[in-house]
Amino acid sequence: MLRSFALGYERFCRVVLMIAVTHVAFLVHTLMGVVVIGLFPSISATYTTYRTWLLSEDRSWSIRETWIVFHRAWKDDLAGANRFGWPQALLWALLIFDYWVVNFHDAGKLGYASAGVLLIGIVFYGLFSSLSWALKANFDESGWWITRMTLQMVIARPLCSLCLTVLFILTVCSWMTWPGLIPAFGVALPVFFVMMVVSKLGKVPGMTRPGDEGESANDDSRLLMQATGTANK
Repeated sequence: MLRSFALGYERFCRVVLMIAVTHVAFLVHTLMGVVVIGLFPSISATYTTYRTWLLSEDRSWSIRETWIVFHRAWKDDLAGANRFGWPQALLWALLIFDYWVVNFHDAGKLGYASAGVLLIGIVFYGLFSSLSWALKANFDESGWWITRMTLQMVIARPLCSLCLTVLFILTVCSWMTWPGLIPAFGVALPVFFVMMVVSKLGKVPGMTRPGDEGESANDDSRLLMQATGTANK
């Protein structure tokens, strides 16, 4: 009993260490790219680091191993992540600005209704964004392909979509309630949970180790037909 507890506690501490190192690597590499160039590659590298960790036989990563995986992923996706991330960022800015205008300016009943619609849109877009980056880390495909695949996944995996939506809402609420979580763990912590949800409930080819796969054959075949054999990024 005591030995099992000790081993479980050690695994937990190693996971926390890996997340903390990923967060520090995120900050350093974002600054390396002067934020404008380094932000989205850092987001992509965070997802890729967790995917690599999930597929690893030995998940007892050292600080050096985590850093090397992150740095290589950041360099490899420097251009692609910016092409993928900036259009998303512009849409985020538009949604948030529109929500601010209709929610904090007196526009009557129509304004309240518009704010409600925009809030739902923001939550859905949060689901879409988190899932799209997870799929980008898994498939070596174009941005349009990832976008189309993400929309299909949102519909085809309702439990996964529900969990990601709840996770997005909890993340935003936690950041607003305890702002200290942002400098402490940044996006590294929520992204870790996103990857855990997608790997367990998303049934995405190439996202889990062969021995851990529990998805049905029909779901596999449908996704594999659309994946074009590039789930080995």
